[in-house]
Amino acid sequence: VQLAESGGGLVQPGGSLRLSCTVSGRSDGYAVAWFRQHPGKEREFVATISWTGRTIHYSDAMQGRATISRDAIEKKVLLDLDSLNRDDTAVYYCGAAYASSVRRPDDCDYWGQGTQVTVSS
Repeated sequence: VQLAESGGGLVQPGGSLRLSCTVSGRSDGYAVAWFRQHPGKEREFVATISWTGRTIHYSDAMQGRATISRDAIEKKVLLDLDSLNRDDTAVYYCGAAYASSVRRPDDCDYWGQGTQVTVSS
């Protein structure tokens, strides 16, 4: 399984952004999750979606401000972020695990390279 993130960039406070995780290889049955990492801190869970798309979970910090979805045709997992603030500035990673959902970084079997999101005016 290979993962590749895209869509990061500079956004103003209050703005929105769509991140994309392209999934390739033998990924049937793999849940995909988004995590983020602030400088000097551990990677933290943002959202996860099952292979079928029927099971979705969000972190408390992102509940109501993030929407995760799965495009089976394009083989992408999308993360829409709204009402961004400076605390959302981080490197965002997608990870995959052979499970119905994944919320801990240690449970991920595969990772992408990350995409930087910077919230600043």
